[in-house]
Amino acid sequence: MSDLNPPLPAPATEYLPADVYVIRPPNPRYWLHILLFVATIFTTLVVGAKMEFDFLNNAPPFVHGDETLPLFPVGWALHEPSRLLLGIPFSATLLLILLAHEMGHYLYCRYYGVYATLPFFIPAPTLIGTLGAVIRIRSPIRSRCALFDIGIAGPIAGFVVALTVLVIAMPHSHLMPGVMTNSDIEMGYPLIFRMVAAMLPRANGQGGASSLQDIYFHPTAVAAWVGMFATALNLLPGGQLDGGHIVFALSPRAHRIVSRLTILALIPMAFYFWAGWLLWAILLRISGMRHPMVEEWPGVTPGRRWLAGLALVMMVVTLTPAPFAHSSLLQVVRALRGQ
Repeated sequence: MSDLNPPLPAPATEYLPADVYVIRPPNPRYWLHILLFVATIFTTLVVGAKMEFDFLNNAPPFVHGDETLPLFPVGWALHEPSRLLLGIPFSATLLLILLAHEMGHYLYCRYYGVYATLPFFIPAPTLIGTLGAVIRIRSPIRSRCALFDIGIAGPIAGFVVALTVLVIAMPHSHLMPGVMTNSDIEMGYPLIFRMVAAMLPRANGQGGASSLQDIYFHPTAVAAWVGMFATALNLLPGGQLDGGHIVFALSPRAHRIVSRLTILALIPMAFYFWAGWLLWAILLRISGMRHPMVEEWPGVTPGRRWLAGLALVMMVVTLTPAPFAHSSLLQVVRALRGQ
């Protein structure tokens, strides 16, 4: 015989609700995103126009034979505004690479319910017309898997687009016969450039083994170079760079140690390869050895650990120890002493 009567209810107990904090994200400043994006289009058009003009006149990028012409030739471009049209290939390609990187982060933030801003592009009167783009994450990341995915999505997206651009642009680059015009700023090239250059023909029908310094790269290939360099910088395993997020997701305890080792590695690289590595070592130190805390459990899945290996490979093939020749700290000091 079954007792169909429900048991007596337990004595009433008073429970007080826990404190609940509601995070209200600020209203998006779309006007600022648009303003910065339009300004970055202009600055990259200026740089790209001069680069395309030099390429069409059989000169390498970053050559400025006229001493009155600055490295950011806005006066030269606006003297004949139609020249800005020459900058479209470089500008569009570079912005596409940067946008792919940041949208990789942004879309995975949306997937995991993490509030993040749209990309802020940073215009600058520099050799490439921009300092890149950033998004701001405004709410906590709740798991190591989410942190890993958000951190690695940007470099993978940017690398895929940059590699596609490089493969398309390489055949349009060419060797210069006879006496070549030397660039004022000689670029160094990562391993991925050497691999693609060895496999693909160029516009003059010559492929393969010639030195990359003997090639005049199409402006879109230069944009791919910038994208590869940005990928390598972001994958440096330290601080709150993308590589630092990946390391923290893999092992929170190892993050501080790996960050210190990265800083220690960058200092001699600054002395012997490129002085800019010293700035990056300082930025990593200032940005903090600490990382915002994330729930330690559950850990990262085995598949994601394999992806971390892919991130390491990407960093190796995109990293250029000397992105600009004759620019080590020792060489800079010697040049200053010689003046």
